[in-house]
Amino acid sequence: MGPPAGGRRLSSDPRQRGEDGTLQGLLELAELPYVGSGVGASALGMDKRLQRCLFRAAGLPVVPTVEVRRSQCEADGKGVERRILSAVGLPCFVKPAASGSSVGVVKVKSEADLAGALAEACRYDAWVLAEPALAVRELESAVLGNEDAAATAPGEIVPGREFYDYRAKYLEDTSRLLLPAPVPAECAAAVREMAVAAFQCLGCSGLARVDFFLENGTGRLYVNEINTLPGFTSISMYPRLWAAAGWPPERLVQRLLDLALAAHADRRRNERVLPGGGR
Repeated sequence: MGPPAGGRRLSSDPRQRGEDGTLQGLLELAELPYVGSGVGASALGMDKRLQRCLFRAAGLPVVPTVEVRRSQCEADGKGVERRILSAVGLPCFVKPAASGSSVGVVKVKSEADLAGALAEACRYDAWVLAEPALAVRELESAVLGNEDAAATAPGEIVPGREFYDYRAKYLEDTSRLLLPAPVPAECAAAVREMAVAAFQCLGCSGLARVDFFLENGTGRLYVNEINTLPGFTSISMYPRLWAAAGWPPERLVQRLLDLALAAHADRRRNERVLPGGGR
């Protein structure tokens, strides 16, 4: 999905609800096929808190995370701050659990800035995440398929700012995309394997972009998040990754339509039992 106009709250703008499962639910009620993941996977793809729980359960590495409710921030802000400082330290990132386009994400470098970062994240969601600001490279892989999903070799984003925030993504033309990412072959293979594993873990279908952190020095690879409806413009990473793999946009779009029809046909096979035993 594209950026919210003027950085408006995602939850208050219906135009920004196309990837969180709500529109998918409407299309399923109308029994219409659509490109991309179903209701459950779409909702999980938007909610970083829940998706990370599933990634951990599947054995996929994720960065250490502190989860707090907005109500906790409001009732005991100092206690929440102490918990974050003890668990992840500084610098750290504070972000809303369910948001997109890096809206509401703040890099916190001092204790004095933590309360403001929590207040900003709380504007966008009832859950807030805090995680250490590791020294990392940002890699991305594009996934295509249903049960037989495949992933591209990774690309690397070199942000034009301190980190790949909303301004770096949409307002400034200073970030660079490296295709393919200049990483060792074994790292590229691990990215592809983990991208498909993350896709399958959430039960995704059609397409997704999986974002990774490659930690400097240690070489540790972390799954950062999955985007179940990635951008599809001429500058978007998803089509560019597949173009680098030999898939021009026309072929990619046709494959996505075929996958959508296949997923729709599979859903129509499900028998639905109504209350009282009717069908």
